[in-house]
Amino acid sequence: MAHISKLDRQRQLEQEEAGQHLFANRVRVYPKTVHGPVRRFKWAVLAFCLALYYLLPWLRWSRGVTQPSQAVLLDIFHERFYFFNLEFWPQDIYYLTGLLIMGAVALFLVTSLVGRVWCGYTCPQTVWTDLFMWIEAKIEGDRNERMKRDAAPMTLDTAWRKAAKHSAWLFIAFWTGGAWIMYYVDAPTVTVEFWTGTASTPVYFFTGLFTATTYLLAGWAREQVCTYMCPWPRFQSAMLDEQSLTVTYQAWRGEPRVRGKRTEGLGGDCVDCGACVTACPTGIDIRDGIQMECINCGLCIDACNHVMERVGRPAGLVTWDTLADQAAKAAGTHAGFKFLRPRTIIYLSALVIAAVVMVGALIMRPGIGLSVQHDRAPLFVRLADGNLRNGYTIKIINKAQSPVTFELTTSALPGAVLTEADEGLGPATHLGLPVRADSVGTFRVLITGLPASFIDGSAPIAFHLLDTSTGETSTYHSVFMGPNNGEHR
Repeated sequence: MAHISKLDRQRQLEQEEAGQHLFANRVRVYPKTVHGPVRRFKWAVLAFCLALYYLLPWLRWSRGVTQPSQAVLLDIFHERFYFFNLEFWPQDIYYLTGLLIMGAVALFLVTSLVGRVWCGYTCPQTVWTDLFMWIEAKIEGDRNERMKRDAAPMTLDTAWRKAAKHSAWLFIAFWTGGAWIMYYVDAPTVTVEFWTGTASTPVYFFTGLFTATTYLLAGWAREQVCTYMCPWPRFQSAMLDEQSLTVTYQAWRGEPRVRGKRTEGLGGDCVDCGACVTACPTGIDIRDGIQMECINCGLCIDACNHVMERVGRPAGLVTWDTLADQAAKAAGTHAGFKFLRPRTIIYLSALVIAAVVMVGALIMRPGIGLSVQHDRAPLFVRLADGNLRNGYTIKIINKAQSPVTFELTTSALPGAVLTEADEGLGPATHLGLPVRADSVGTFRVLITGLPASFIDGSAPIAFHLLDTSTGETSTYHSVFMGPNNGEHR
């Protein structure tokens, strides 16, 4: 049975000494490689997340000759976000708000059910840190070997291993930054431009920026990001309750701890070997209970189960369980796991409502858009025949993949005459305004008429837009300006 080594004891003394000061240097965590079902599941999730991240930009989606063929693309230059069959404009920013709300509520729900599994399995910081630590173990050796290398003077063997490790880290970080750029620019195009030196300056800048941040956060900062930089550990306690399924040490079974040779009937199952501590990527002792630093990865479960197998005790001394079930087991009963409880019902209801609203908004999303801006100077012009003329800037959004001629009319101003100043259209009661496919048409329209009365120098007017190809309509309410001479003319 492996006891806590001298190096571990030295680290504990450093931590105790650091606690006596206001500020202390970081005590480096050396996680030990573990094997078992939890570790295999984490590898599967890691592989899925990395494959999704690196391959998604290369997935093609046919949208027509004039549209990009990348399935997921945030085209900042053309102000479009393409997600498979959906196309979002800047005016659709509220969908992003809805998506963020759904993401937050879903995270609340998952945390209340199974703790910080997002942090332990799918958070990008965890995924890339896991990958970097695997490379470190392959090149520099497992925990004890790395600790001895770092404690000993620098040698040629240590130097080349560290150089190889950091080179591998930088290689992965570079492809991480490069893949991120592909979500903003067509992947095949930007790849060719990057390696031929013809890509834009922002492409090279942001590739370098994401390379540096991935290398620093996953290679150097590691658990410091989860403990100090991420706000979620400070929120999670508000989401957890006695029915939350978290990684738990079964103290009723493990205590009191007994090292070395055991006497039948004396002591608990815990042999105080420290395997759960050395396996933890954040360096905590799960036997101290739920802690802010715990990311609920469950690697300590594999480490403890391996020890239990060696000492001939049942597995599961460290396991996923609820506090309520632990209390029941300590009393000789079993409480089980309750999915539906007040907080989960609230989170689930909020998530369903947000999803229904989002789907409904997508179904009813208009294919056209109309905005009207009144001229500021002059507000109005009085013509020789006594009528008044106002100028407006009309913007028409055509989300269709073909050109459309829109029909513009007005109401609430009897006998109004419309003229398109730039194109020379009108005067007429109806204007036909052509707009190119997937674009915004801007027109300057002059309206001539005479309202029956003014209130504070203005009268209401409504603009009506008709898509002549689909029959879809849109209305915009504005004002028609005139002299401020009382209630009536």
